[in-house]
Amino acid sequence: MPVIAPVDLESFVVSTAFIGDVALFAAGDGTVYFQGGAETASPVHKDGLLCAALTQDGKALVTGGGDGKICRVTADGAVEQLTERPRKWIDMIATGPQDAVAFASGRTAWVRLKNGEEKEFVHQRAVGGLAFAPKGMRLATARYDGVTLWWVNAQGDPQELFWKGAHSGVCYSPDGKYIVTTMQENALHGWRLSDNQDMRMSGYPNKIKSISWSAKTKYLASSGASAAILWPFTGKNGPMGQQPLQLGARADTAVSVVCCHPKEDMLAIGYKDGMVLAVRFSDGAEVLLRRPGQGAISALSWDKAGLRLAFGTEEGAAGVITIND
Repeated sequence: MPVIAPVDLESFVVSTAFIGDVALFAAGDGTVYFQGGAETASPVHKDGLLCAALTQDGKALVTGGGDGKICRVTADGAVEQLTERPRKWIDMIATGPQDAVAFASGRTAWVRLKNGEEKEFVHQRAVGGLAFAPKGMRLATARYDGVTLWWVNAQGDPQELFWKGAHSGVCYSPDGKYIVTTMQENALHGWRLSDNQDMRMSGYPNKIKSISWSAKTKYLASSGASAAILWPFTGKNGPMGQQPLQLGARADTAVSVVCCHPKEDMLAIGYKDGMVLAVRFSDGAEVLLRRPGQGAISALSWDKAGLRLAFGTEEGAAGVITIND
């Protein structure tokens, strides 16, 4: 049976992550909490923590807040302020290669490089999401009517990907072949970058607020329904012409967070009633990891080995689930 080590935060859990054996919980009260390390909590943002992302090397958590600060938090509780935008809310952040950090407010996105140099990228409409390419210093910014692709260290015009509507989030596939956005109209939209071919993934009853790529880019899992919806990306045309998997369907609640296992074809699913399931792709076999209660699941993350799962809820309940063989 799974074993849960609880952590009581009493504040909305924005994000969870593992740095080595230490679990981190970034909470809306502006504090990062720790489980399994020497420290238990580090205050980071005085006006609330709004977003967080693990660095690509897995050694730190980068956070943004209502105080306009971007900070770097390590497992020993140390907090370093990387930069600041006074009087701005930093509510989206992305980490890239070579310790690069992207953040945005309104119509402007910035990239801070490891040496402290900052690059500014101005858009005609508000930025909706940020993502770095898996290789190379290239930044994708979601916006109204599509995505803009910027080469951070090169001059010249950016590449534009167009699709009508408001794009509220963006991600690259781990192999760098696709870009996918979440949209305001209860849909995903994608582009195959080799030829900019459009891919539309629709039919959701709710807005999609969580997406996660499976190991080896086989599937893109998503929330937005009463089951986790997994679109196959195994063929040349991605999900086009293929039916998605529907895993962990429940009649009385909806999926709030999805998080694919780092190694296996398995998915952790968090629900709006607080339940957490682990589901296998091949046969839909389910294992109950957490019973309902204490708010909607707002964050999930696996450790590197895929043996522990950190979770958090909108009401501040959190913990680490250890998966026993």
